[in-house]
Amino acid sequence: MTMKNTQRLLHVMQQLRDPKSGCSWDKKQDFTSLIPYTLEEAYEVVDAIERDDMQDLQGELGDLLFQVVFHSQLAEEQGLFDFEQVAGGIADKLTRRHPHVFSDVTYASEAEQKQAWETLKAAERAEKEAENHTILSGVAKNLPALVQCKKIQDRAANHGFDWTEVEPVYDKVLEELDEVKEAWESGNQEHTEEEIGDLLLVAVNLARHMNVDPEQALKKSTQKFTKRFEYIEQKVAQSGREVKKCELSELDALWNEAKIAFKKL
Repeated sequence: MTMKNTQRLLHVMQQLRDPKSGCSWDKKQDFTSLIPYTLEEAYEVVDAIERDDMQDLQGELGDLLFQVVFHSQLAEEQGLFDFEQVAGGIADKLTRRHPHVFSDVTYASEAEQKQAWETLKAAERAEKEAENHTILSGVAKNLPALVQCKKIQDRAANHGFDWTEVEPVYDKVLEELDEVKEAWESGNQEHTEEEIGDLLLVAVNLARHMNVDPEQALKKSTQKFTKRFEYIEQKVAQSGREVKKCELSELDALWNEAKIAFKKL
């Protein structure tokens, strides 16, 4: 049944792209035009998981799969590759990167397994980019900034460019914070932006050293901020007013009230 559905999906995609009878919108698309849809579908999968909505997750995974099928169809039309090659390629890669599952290799610890994984990936990158290979090549440029930053720092750390303790990273955060203040006081907006970027970068590094995923940490803090602000909004609305017409001291008191209220949940 699964294989039949896969073949059906591929056939549906071919029909949508048929030059004569296909959908006019689907026929107009190319790799570049599909980028925003591919990113959107990936984020919607994550959203369904975080909401623990498994029924929605099934649908969102289907939407994401459709993007894979769409790109594969475009590639097949141009004689580049097809869906079967995409599936075969990832199956080969997973087999190659898990010798402890598919062969007789054993690892003494998770750390050793992770290092072996990174070594295998590095070897694949070196083979793929033999002429222009650098340690940091291959990290996608359109990843969310925090994710991209962490991946680049992980890559550099795997080659020895990293602090071995947390303390110097923490000190670097304080140093960068002072530099942000100096840049802001200078009135140079461009320099301020640069220093803010440096502060964010070293904050990601601090998260790495504390075994915290910076993307997830920021997302959780943003969700926490949203809940507290909505609490303030509701309380102000009950008094028949608007948030923007309240004194900051009153809003700050409600914020502290919200912190206590949500701690009890």
